[in-house]
Amino acid sequence: MKKSMTLLMTVVLGLTLAACGSNNGNNANGAASPSESASASPSASAPASESPSPSAEKLTGSILATGSSALQPLVEQVAQKFMAEEEYSGITVQVQGGGSGTGLTQVSDGQADIGNSDIFAEEKFKDADAPKAAELVDHQVAVVGMAAVAHPEVGVDNPTKQQLVDIFTGKITNWKDVGGADQEIVIINRPSSSGTRKTFETYALGTTTEDLPGSIQQDSSGTVHKLVAETPGAISYLALSYLDDKIQVLKYDGVEPTVENITTGKFPVWAYEHMYTKGEPNPVVKAFLDYMMSEEVQNTDVTELNFIPVTSMQIVRDIDGNITQK
Repeated sequence: MKKSMTLLMTVVLGLTLAACGSNNGNNANGAASPSESASASPSASAPASESPSPSAEKLTGSILATGSSALQPLVEQVAQKFMAEEEYSGITVQVQGGGSGTGLTQVSDGQADIGNSDIFAEEKFKDADAPKAAELVDHQVAVVGMAAVAHPEVGVDNPTKQQLVDIFTGKITNWKDVGGADQEIVIINRPSSSGTRKTFETYALGTTTEDLPGSIQQDSSGTVHKLVAETPGAISYLALSYLDDKIQVLKYDGVEPTVENITTGKFPVWAYEHMYTKGEPNPVVKAFLDYMMSEEVQNTDVTELNFIPVTSMQIVRDIDGNITQK
């Protein structure tokens, strides 16, 4: 009897051990336990913040910037560099002139994304139009100096302020009356919408002028340069970026129109260059404006084209013309 019981217990024990060995073998072959299965389920995966994020979508779209012909060379050059960047290759930038007044009007009316201007929007939109100026956001991207220029054979290089006033108001009509050649003065003026004209009249002449009979009107700075260089007796005014040895650059009361004289306040004929948007810019336009204000552009393109970074100015001028030191 004892032997039978011993034999029976041995058999039961053997079967039990076999069953345990079978279960352990299943786990060893990769069968997951309930807790292991839960940890491997999607709901228990690593948080999204720890997962690799997809690359941001490249900006795409188009930008139309219109207005100031004085600012146009800078915006055009920077636009070409901007579009050549891989990051911005999906953006197209088109730049047109037409004058500051045109740029401000078109951006206000929604016809352009950026209105380039040599003047504050408040100088264009006054009285009943003042709300239009309030809708625009000012992005000051540089400072532009402007100088009176003449045909290289007029024989004058240093007129006084009063002589310039008398020339542009028609009181003086021959260069010999200011110490130059016996040559009739030919005024090449800008249209009333021109920010360059507004700046020159405000800070060089101190008065507005009329379009005199016999004067030539041209809204393109490039064309003005060509006309002054080729027209005997011609006089006009241009941004520093257009000055070269093909024309006679005139001093202003003995002060040369140089970057140093502008930044220190010695030469008064200059303006901020504005790139206005209607409200805050969308991401595509903002990318271009940020690029324009980047250190690389400010220290290369801006200075190469004889513009001045706003940060280089030692003085500040408000919309009323008041000057303060930084």
